[in-house]
Amino acid sequence: MKHRSLTALAVFAIVLLSTIGSAQAPSAFTPLAHWKAVIISGNVQSLKSLYSSDPPARISVVTKSSAEISAEADTAFWTELKARQLSLNISESSSPQAGVQQVTFQATIRTASPGRTLYVVESQLWQQQAGVWKLVVVERTDARKLEQPLSLEAKLYPPASGARQEIRGAIDQAAKTHKNVLVVFGADWCYDCHVLDRALRRADIAPVLKGNFEVVHVDVGQGDKNQDLMNEYQVPMQRGIPAIAVLDASGKVIYSQKNGEFERARAIGPEDLLEFLKKWKPQAR
Repeated sequence: MKHRSLTALAVFAIVLLSTIGSAQAPSAFTPLAHWKAVIISGNVQSLKSLYSSDPPARISVVTKSSAEISAEADTAFWTELKARQLSLNISESSSPQAGVQQVTFQATIRTASPGRTLYVVESQLWQQQAGVWKLVVVERTDARKLEQPLSLEAKLYPPASGARQEIRGAIDQAAKTHKNVLVVFGADWCYDCHVLDRALRRADIAPVLKGNFEVVHVDVGQGDKNQDLMNEYQVPMQRGIPAIAVLDASGKVIYSQKNGEFERARAIGPEDLLEFLKKWKPQAR
């Protein structure tokens, strides 16, 4: 992630809630359950009927920027996923006023055979129109292969002042355990840093990581901390974070991220991470 502290999706949620209030409502919202059931059914017309036509629903997709799309395009997105299972991790469900409901969630989608697991983060604003709930505002990500954070509250990076000592300790430990050292440069404000951290804790990735690497997180702040270490390990800050360097057990740099390969961690897949870790793990003796 390039130097910025809020994603477009986070800005959307903050602006929306500050505009219309934040009175809490019960977590169960029947129209959302209906929306979920319609997506699993794959019924195009039923899904399209959930969007407001007067006024027309405002729908945008957050990638590197935010692009507006039509209700027809959003309907096609969901139906073409061919979801067979759909679970929602709801981070926000509030009713700022009667007849209005704001919901933010991460959808975990299991597709039809051969079966993939995909993730979409979405904020919805529902409005009751003539007694019927309609979607009036939608903002979502595209479908991603890695789980996305719904908040950036987790503390990933220890105090910047101890980074050099922590790397030295990891090198010493790696020499004893015959591992390499994975140095992850990032910051707690960085959305993609949280995506990468979650990915490294996946059940299919964590054993490979733990068995082959000592891991050190290095805080770069707002680009004003540990720049000497980034330069030393040949990881340019201007290419974005998270950024990775791999050291062998002697402390020698054997890989350095020079072209922002992990800067868009949200867009890569678990297979990409596994391939990377297997490529840069210690060579068998």
